[in-house]
Amino acid sequence: MAEPSQENVGITISNHLLLNQQLSTGATGSYTRLLQALVLACKIIQRDVAKAGLVDVLGRAGTINVQGEEVQKLDELANTTVKRRLSASGEVCGLISEEEADIIEIPRQYPRGNYLVHFDPLDGSSNIDANVSIGTIFSIYRRITESTNDMDLQDALQPGVQQIGAGYVIYGSSCILVFSTGQGVNGFTLDPSIGEFLLSHPNIKTPAKGKIYSINEGNYGYWDEPTKKYIDWLKHGYSEHKTHYTARYVGSLVADFHRNLLYGGIFLYPADLKDPKKPQGKLRLMCEANPLAYIIEQAGGLATSGRERIMDIEPRYIHQRTPLIIGSPDDVKIYQDFVEGRRP
Repeated sequence: MAEPSQENVGITISNHLLLNQQLSTGATGSYTRLLQALVLACKIIQRDVAKAGLVDVLGRAGTINVQGEEVQKLDELANTTVKRRLSASGEVCGLISEEEADIIEIPRQYPRGNYLVHFDPLDGSSNIDANVSIGTIFSIYRRITESTNDMDLQDALQPGVQQIGAGYVIYGSSCILVFSTGQGVNGFTLDPSIGEFLLSHPNIKTPAKGKIYSINEGNYGYWDEPTKKYIDWLKHGYSEHKTHYTARYVGSLVADFHRNLLYGGIFLYPADLKDPKKPQGKLRLMCEANPLAYIIEQAGGLATSGRERIMDIEPRYIHQRTPLIIGSPDDVKIYQDFVEGRRP
């Protein structure tokens, strides 16, 4: 898809998708229909989030998801909404949700498509009752098995480099959808008066270097030595880097990532070496790390596990976890210097 010009600011996301479909040789409209189904799902979730305090959708649902986490009521609503909208689009062969253990089969009344979607229906849901920004993250792949058969596990376990699109939505002071189809990153803000996402952030480029670092410093004792040294250097190494770094950590991945994408900086969720629950960190490779890595690279940034590029990791199972260090390229490279011993 082509990058929009500054003059296109304010066009609806529907028009944006259709205009770019016309510019894509051989386009059939199926990918556009898939994205439109995602957009509709996110509008519905935004509606439910906006009235969460007025109806009975706050609090715990009383169940535990596949990650061993308590499910919030809005988690269930969001998960059901995304599943229904994408299934009804007729463009997917299967879905993989952060909330469910296995591949979600498409109901037989709907036609099968050639795309599959990994998604986190409501990232940051532990913050729901406190009215902190939360979001939806999604990642799109083409199926690689025969289209006449049901979706196979190998379709679901493709590395991030095989993504053909990814994005996220933030439900906060405004509702913002950011996505990429491989030709740059664009952001759209929902205008509630007309019920449309309008292009507000065309061709997003993250700064080469930032002044913000985002990490849960309460886990300091669990980190490896390179990570500890890097954070200590950010906080105390002014004579060398001459930059005063500021800590900003919301605890909602989409919110922390979005801020740093726009302003520059680095987000870190390293492996927790002493925590038996999170030896590989907390974040999921397929529905969180890969889509955000896709977006940051399209915006000029970098994403690594500390040992390898996030999108080069060969997934072994659907809910695999990974350390994630992501953000402005210069900041991520300095972190990598500490990991590889090029800095004391």
